[in-house]
Amino acid sequence: MTTDPSPARLRAGIALASAGAIAFSGKAIIAKLIYRWPIDATTLIFFRMVFALPLFAALAWWRGRGRAPLTRAQFGRLVVLGFTGYYAASMLDFMGLERITASLERLILYLNPTIVLLFGALFFGRRIGSRQLLAMLLSYAGVLVVFVREIDLQGAHAALGAALVLASAMSYAAYLVLGGALVGELGALRLAAWAGCVASVLCIAQFVLLKPLSAALVPAPVVWLSVLNATACTVMPIVMVMMAVERIGAALTAVTGMLGPLSTIALSVWLLHEPFTPWLLLGTVLVLSGIYALARTRN
Repeated sequence: MTTDPSPARLRAGIALASAGAIAFSGKAIIAKLIYRWPIDATTLIFFRMVFALPLFAALAWWRGRGRAPLTRAQFGRLVVLGFTGYYAASMLDFMGLERITASLERLILYLNPTIVLLFGALFFGRRIGSRQLLAMLLSYAGVLVVFVREIDLQGAHAALGAALVLASAMSYAAYLVLGGALVGELGALRLAAWAGCVASVLCIAQFVLLKPLSAALVPAPVVWLSVLNATACTVMPIVMVMMAVERIGAALTAVTGMLGPLSTIALSVWLLHEPFTPWLLLGTVLVLSGIYALARTRN
Protein backbone atom coordinates (compact mmCIF):
# COMPACT_ATOMS: atom_id res chain seq x y z
CA MET A 1 0.00 0.00 0.00
CA THR A 2 1.49 3.26 -1.03
CA THR A 3 1.62 6.18 1.44
CA ASP A 4 1.61 8.77 -1.36
CA PRO A 5 -0.88 7.66 -4.01
CA SER A 6 -0.82 9.13 -7.50
CA PRO A 7 -3.68 11.50 -8.46
CA ALA A 8 -5.43 8.77 -10.45
CA ARG A 9 -5.04 6.26 -7.62
CA LEU A 10 -6.25 8.86 -5.12
CA ARG A 11 -9.36 9.63 -7.18
CA ALA A 12 -10.13 5.93 -7.60
CA GLY A 13 -9.64 5.26 -3.89
CA ILE A 14 -11.87 8.13 -2.80
CA ALA A 15 -14.54 7.09 -5.31
CA LEU A 16 -14.46 3.50 -4.01
CA ALA A 17 -14.53 4.62 -0.37
CA SER A 18 -17.42 7.00 -1.04
CA ALA A 19 -19.44 4.40 -2.92
CA GLY A 20 -18.77 1.82 -0.21
CA ALA A 21 -19.83 4.18 2.60
CA ILE A 22 -23.05 5.16 0.81
CA ALA A 23 -23.85 1.55 -0.07
CA PHE A 24 -23.28 0.41 3.52
CA SER A 25 -25.64 3.13 4.74
CA GLY A 26 -28.39 1.82 2.47
CA LYS A 27 -28.70 -1.31 4.63
CA ALA A 28 -30.70 0.53 7.27
CA ILE A 29 -32.97 2.14 4.67
CA ILE A 30 -33.76 -1.21 3.05
CA ALA A 31 -34.39 -2.79 6.44
CA LYS A 32 -36.88 -0.06 7.27
CA LEU A 33 -38.64 -0.58 3.94
CA ILE A 34 -38.87 -4.34 4.57
CA TYR A 35 -40.28 -3.74 8.05
CA ARG A 36 -43.33 -2.16 6.44
CA TRP A 37 -44.45 -5.75 5.91
CA PRO A 38 -45.01 -8.08 8.93
CA ILE A 39 -41.37 -9.25 8.87
CA ASP A 40 -39.19 -9.65 11.96
CA ALA A 41 -35.40 -9.39 12.30
CA THR A 42 -34.86 -13.17 12.11
CA THR A 43 -36.65 -13.42 8.77
CA LEU A 44 -35.05 -10.26 7.42
CA ILE A 45 -31.51 -11.42 8.15
CA PHE A 46 -32.30 -14.90 6.83
CA PHE A 47 -33.18 -13.57 3.38
CA ARG A 48 -30.26 -11.17 3.42
CA MET A 49 -27.75 -13.95 4.13
CA VAL A 50 -29.34 -16.53 1.83
CA PHE A 51 -28.54 -14.24 -1.09
CA ALA A 52 -25.20 -13.08 0.33
CA LEU A 53 -23.81 -16.57 1.02
CA PRO A 54 -22.99 -17.49 -2.63
CA LEU A 55 -21.26 -14.14 -3.07
CA PHE A 56 -19.24 -14.53 0.12
CA ALA A 57 -18.30 -18.08 -0.92
CA ALA A 58 -17.18 -16.91 -4.37
CA LEU A 59 -15.14 -14.11 -2.80
CA ALA A 60 -13.50 -16.53 -0.35
CA TRP A 61 -12.59 -18.86 -3.23
CA TRP A 62 -11.25 -16.01 -5.36
CA ARG A 63 -9.05 -14.56 -2.60
CA GLY A 64 -7.85 -18.03 -1.61
CA ARG A 65 -6.59 -19.09 -5.05
CA GLY A 66 -2.95 -20.15 -4.95
CA ARG A 67 -2.75 -19.70 -1.18
CA ALA A 68 -2.37 -22.21 1.60
CA PRO A 69 -5.65 -23.74 2.78
CA LEU A 70 -7.06 -22.68 6.12
CA THR A 71 -5.63 -24.42 9.15
CA ARG A 72 -7.89 -25.80 11.85
CA ALA A 73 -6.83 -23.00 14.19
CA GLN A 74 -7.55 -20.34 11.59
CA PHE A 75 -10.97 -21.80 10.87
CA GLY A 76 -11.79 -21.85 14.59
CA ARG A 77 -10.89 -18.18 14.85
CA LEU A 78 -12.97 -17.45 11.76
CA VAL A 79 -16.01 -19.03 13.41
CA VAL A 80 -15.59 -16.68 16.39
CA LEU A 81 -15.09 -13.68 14.11
CA GLY A 82 -18.04 -14.63 11.92
CA PHE A 83 -20.23 -14.86 14.99
CA THR A 84 -19.18 -11.52 16.50
CA GLY A 85 -18.58 -9.41 13.41
CA TYR A 86 -21.39 -10.44 11.09
CA TYR A 87 -23.95 -12.64 12.83
CA ALA A 88 -24.33 -11.02 16.26
CA ALA A 89 -23.60 -7.51 15.01
CA SER A 90 -26.15 -7.81 12.18
CA MET A 91 -28.83 -9.47 14.30
CA LEU A 92 -28.58 -6.87 17.06
CA ASP A 93 -28.54 -4.06 14.50
CA PHE A 94 -31.69 -5.22 12.71
CA MET A 95 -33.46 -5.79 16.03
CA GLY A 96 -32.59 -2.23 17.00
CA LEU A 97 -33.82 -0.86 13.67
CA GLU A 98 -37.28 -2.17 14.51
CA ARG A 99 -37.39 0.46 17.28
CA ILE A 100 -35.36 3.52 16.24
CA THR A 101 -34.87 5.68 13.15
CA ALA A 102 -32.27 4.83 10.53
CA SER A 103 -30.51 8.14 11.25
CA LEU A 104 -29.90 7.38 14.92
CA GLU A 105 -28.85 3.82 14.06
CA ARG A 106 -26.16 5.03 11.68
CA LEU A 107 -24.82 7.60 14.15
CA ILE A 108 -24.52 4.94 16.88
CA LEU A 109 -22.73 2.53 14.55
CA TYR A 110 -20.38 5.32 13.51
CA LEU A 111 -19.08 5.36 17.10
CA ASN A 112 -17.26 2.12 16.27
CA PRO A 113 -13.72 3.64 16.25
CA THR A 114 -14.28 4.97 19.76
CA ILE A 115 -15.36 1.52 20.98
CA VAL A 116 -12.28 -0.08 19.41
CA LEU A 117 -10.18 2.49 21.27
CA LEU A 118 -11.97 1.71 24.55
CA PHE A 119 -11.47 -2.03 24.06
CA GLY A 120 -7.76 -1.42 23.47
CA ALA A 121 -7.54 0.49 26.74
CA LEU A 122 -9.58 -2.03 28.74
CA PHE A 123 -8.08 -5.27 27.47
CA PHE A 124 -4.64 -4.35 26.17
CA GLY A 125 -3.66 -1.47 28.45
CA ARG A 126 -3.36 1.04 25.63
CA ARG A 127 -3.38 4.64 26.75
CA ILE A 128 -6.09 7.05 25.60
CA GLY A 129 -4.70 10.54 25.13
CA SER A 130 -6.49 13.68 26.24
CA ARG A 131 -7.23 14.74 22.64
CA GLN A 132 -8.64 11.29 21.87
CA LEU A 133 -10.78 11.44 25.00
CA LEU A 134 -12.18 14.85 24.04
CA ALA A 135 -12.94 13.59 20.53
CA MET A 136 -14.77 10.58 21.97
CA LEU A 137 -16.79 12.73 24.36
CA LEU A 138 -17.76 14.98 21.47
CA SER A 139 -19.02 11.99 19.47
CA TYR A 140 -21.01 10.54 22.35
CA ALA A 141 -22.51 13.95 23.09
CA GLY A 142 -23.77 14.05 19.51
CA VAL A 143 -25.45 10.66 19.82
CA LEU A 144 -26.95 11.69 23.17
CA VAL A 145 -28.49 14.81 21.58
CA VAL A 146 -30.21 12.74 18.88
CA PHE A 147 -31.15 9.98 21.33
CA VAL A 148 -32.91 12.34 23.75
CA ARG A 149 -34.92 13.78 20.87
CA GLU A 150 -35.72 10.27 19.65
CA ILE A 151 -37.13 9.36 23.06
CA ASP A 152 -39.48 12.33 22.76
CA LEU A 153 -40.63 11.31 19.26
CA GLN A 154 -40.58 7.50 19.40
CA GLY A 155 -41.25 6.76 23.07
CA ALA A 156 -39.41 4.68 25.66
CA HIS A 157 -38.97 1.67 23.35
CA ALA A 158 -36.34 3.75 21.52
CA ALA A 159 -34.03 3.17 24.50
CA LEU A 160 -34.07 -0.57 23.86
CA GLY A 161 -33.48 0.00 20.15
CA ALA A 162 -30.51 2.26 20.82
CA ALA A 163 -29.09 -0.25 23.32
CA LEU A 164 -29.36 -3.06 20.76
CA VAL A 165 -27.59 -1.01 18.07
CA LEU A 166 -24.88 -0.02 20.56
CA ALA A 167 -24.43 -3.72 21.38
CA SER A 168 -24.13 -4.32 17.63
CA ALA A 169 -21.37 -1.71 17.39
CA MET A 170 -19.58 -3.33 20.34
CA SER A 171 -19.83 -6.76 18.72
CA TYR A 172 -18.33 -5.45 15.48
CA ALA A 173 -15.60 -3.65 17.43
CA ALA A 174 -14.74 -6.99 19.05
CA TYR A 175 -14.47 -8.47 15.54
CA LEU A 176 -12.03 -5.73 14.52
CA VAL A 177 -9.91 -6.13 17.66
CA LEU A 178 -9.85 -9.94 17.59
CA GLY A 179 -9.32 -10.14 13.83
CA GLY A 180 -6.23 -7.96 13.69
CA ALA A 181 -3.72 -10.81 13.66
CA LEU A 182 -5.74 -12.93 11.23
CA VAL A 183 -5.90 -10.07 8.72
CA GLY A 184 -2.15 -10.35 8.36
CA GLU A 185 -2.39 -14.09 7.73
CA LEU A 186 -5.34 -14.18 5.32
CA GLY A 187 -5.81 -10.66 4.01
CA ALA A 188 -8.77 -8.41 4.80
CA LEU A 189 -10.99 -9.52 1.92
CA ARG A 190 -10.44 -13.24 2.47
CA LEU A 191 -11.10 -12.83 6.18
CA ALA A 192 -14.29 -10.83 5.55
CA ALA A 193 -15.49 -13.39 3.00
CA TRP A 194 -15.00 -16.35 5.30
CA ALA A 195 -16.54 -14.49 8.26
CA GLY A 196 -19.51 -13.69 6.01
CA CYS A 197 -19.86 -17.37 5.10
CA VAL A 198 -19.88 -18.36 8.77
CA ALA A 199 -22.45 -15.68 9.62
CA SER A 200 -24.65 -16.66 6.68
CA VAL A 201 -24.76 -20.28 7.84
CA LEU A 202 -25.61 -19.17 11.39
CA CYS A 203 -28.41 -16.85 10.21
CA ILE A 204 -29.91 -19.55 7.98
CA ALA A 205 -29.70 -22.14 10.78
CA GLN A 206 -31.34 -19.70 13.20
CA PHE A 207 -34.29 -19.23 10.85
CA VAL A 208 -34.69 -22.98 10.26
CA LEU A 209 -34.63 -23.70 14.01
CA LEU A 210 -36.92 -20.86 15.11
CA LYS A 211 -39.38 -20.42 12.25
CA PRO A 212 -41.81 -22.69 10.42
CA LEU A 213 -41.09 -23.19 6.73
CA SER A 214 -44.20 -21.15 5.93
CA ALA A 215 -42.36 -18.07 7.25
CA ALA A 216 -40.23 -18.18 4.09
CA LEU A 217 -43.33 -17.30 2.06
CA VAL A 218 -42.98 -13.53 1.97
CA PRO A 219 -44.23 -10.86 -0.45
CA ALA A 220 -42.19 -10.47 -3.63
CA PRO A 221 -40.97 -6.94 -2.72
CA VAL A 222 -39.36 -8.37 0.42
CA VAL A 223 -37.40 -10.84 -1.71
CA TRP A 224 -36.18 -8.20 -4.15
CA LEU A 225 -35.28 -5.79 -1.39
CA SER A 226 -33.37 -8.61 0.29
CA VAL A 227 -31.44 -9.28 -2.92
CA LEU A 228 -30.53 -5.58 -3.05
CA ASN A 229 -29.57 -5.67 0.63
CA ALA A 230 -27.33 -8.70 0.15
CA THR A 231 -25.56 -7.43 -2.95
CA ALA A 232 -25.42 -3.63 -3.01
CA CYS A 233 -25.46 -3.09 0.77
CA THR A 234 -23.51 -6.07 2.11
CA VAL A 235 -20.98 -7.77 -0.16
CA MET A 236 -20.20 -5.02 -2.66
CA PRO A 237 -19.40 -2.36 0.01
CA ILE A 238 -16.95 -4.74 1.70
CA VAL A 239 -15.09 -5.17 -1.58
CA MET A 240 -15.16 -1.47 -2.41
CA VAL A 241 -13.91 -0.36 1.02
CA MET A 242 -11.07 -2.90 1.02
CA MET A 243 -10.06 -1.81 -2.49
CA ALA A 244 -10.10 1.79 -1.26
CA VAL A 245 -7.84 0.93 1.68
CA GLU A 246 -5.36 -0.65 -0.75
CA ARG A 247 -5.23 2.59 -2.74
CA ILE A 248 -5.44 5.43 -0.21
CA GLY A 249 -4.92 3.83 3.21
CA ALA A 250 -7.20 3.18 6.15
CA ALA A 251 -7.14 6.72 7.57
CA LEU A 252 -8.38 8.50 4.43
CA THR A 253 -10.88 5.70 3.79
CA ALA A 254 -12.26 6.20 7.30
CA VAL A 255 -12.58 9.96 6.82
CA THR A 256 -14.36 9.43 3.49
CA GLY A 257 -16.68 7.05 5.35
CA MET A 258 -18.27 10.11 6.95
CA LEU A 259 -20.49 10.16 3.88
CA GLY A 260 -22.26 7.13 5.36
CA PRO A 261 -24.20 8.89 8.14
CA LEU A 262 -24.93 11.84 5.87
CA SER A 263 -26.33 9.62 3.12
CA THR A 264 -28.37 7.64 5.66
CA ILE A 265 -29.98 10.83 6.93
CA ALA A 266 -30.69 12.06 3.40
CA LEU A 267 -32.19 8.72 2.33
CA SER A 268 -34.22 8.35 5.52
CA VAL A 269 -35.78 11.79 5.03
CA TRP A 270 -36.41 11.17 1.33
CA LEU A 271 -37.56 7.54 1.28
CA LEU A 272 -38.77 6.92 4.84
CA HIS A 273 -40.08 10.42 5.59
CA GLU A 274 -38.25 10.45 8.90
CA PRO A 275 -38.16 13.92 10.50
CA PHE A 276 -35.11 16.11 9.93
CA THR A 277 -34.76 18.27 13.02
CA PRO A 278 -32.20 20.80 14.26
CA TRP A 279 -31.33 18.26 16.97
CA LEU A 280 -30.47 15.65 14.34
CA LEU A 281 -28.32 18.18 12.51
CA LEU A 282 -26.53 19.20 15.71
CA GLY A 283 -25.97 15.60 16.79
CA THR A 284 -24.64 14.62 13.38
CA VAL A 285 -22.18 17.53 13.32
CA LEU A 286 -20.94 16.59 16.80
CA VAL A 287 -20.51 12.90 15.95
CA LEU A 288 -18.72 13.54 12.66
CA SER A 289 -16.51 16.22 14.23
CA GLY A 290 -15.54 13.86 17.04
CA ILE A 291 -14.74 10.95 14.73
CA TYR A 292 -12.78 13.22 12.39
CA ALA A 293 -10.78 14.59 15.32
CA LEU A 294 -10.16 11.05 16.54
CA ALA A 295 -8.91 10.00 13.10
CA ARG A 296 -6.53 12.96 13.07
CA THR A 297 -5.06 12.03 16.47
CA ARG A 298 -4.34 8.48 15.21
CA ASN A 299 -2.50 9.55 12.03
